[in-house]
Amino acid sequence: MSSSDSPTVVLVHGAFADASSFARVVPELLARGLGVVAPAVPNRSLLGDAAYIASIVRQIPGPVVLVGHSYGGAVITVAGAEDNVRALVYLAGYALEEGESLGELQGGFPDSDLAAALVLTPFPVEGSDSPGTDVSVLPDRFPAVFAADVDPGLASVLAVSQRPLAARAFGEKAPTAAWKTRPSWGLVASADRTINPDVERFGYQRAGMTTVEVDSSHLVMLSRPDRVVELIEEAVRATAR
Repeated sequence: MSSSDSPTVVLVHGAFADASSFARVVPELLARGLGVVAPAVPNRSLLGDAAYIASIVRQIPGPVVLVGHSYGGAVITVAGAEDNVRALVYLAGYALEEGESLGELQGGFPDSDLAAALVLTPFPVEGSDSPGTDVSVLPDRFPAVFAADVDPGLASVLAVSQRPLAARAFGEKAPTAAWKTRPSWGLVASADRTINPDVERFGYQRAGMTTVEVDSSHLVMLSRPDRVVELIEEAVRATAR
């Protein structure tokens, strides 16, 4: 690949996390000469978050491989419709169908351990007298549910530095499903206690993705960065064909 053809990898984090969840993946991608952008997702609404990521993608010259973890999978399902997106990579993520919400996809399967570990907190909404609702994970439950195979010291830091997801994101329907028109790869975290792995499998199979399974907690980028980098590299190589 010439430098002009080499894609930029855009890493989209999920709920209850931030871009530091890709800390073990970014150095490996940079060492391979790839451009990397790991933006902070607002986590306020599916449509707003997708519009924000799409605006970042549009400003990147050349092709983009869009990678989404967890809720970030729903975000790239919408934002991935941008013209310069060449491939999608889902990491323990939600691959929504057009017209489907997170709640609808997840509601078709038994709850994971996450459901009993959530805490709801009101937050002020600018210009409104009604508060919004933030969703986060009880800090003492976070390591076991989210990061069972991550260093306990790091998991404890992640537990108290969560980026909550506004509850409205669960009900918004995806206006498009970019996997219908982009080659896509999906990683199932088979020991996931945050998203039922069957939710991941179902979405990937429905989309006809190339799928791999990794024995990992939800935070597969921190517990198995080697497998994540392999999958991203596969998508990058495919964009060069």
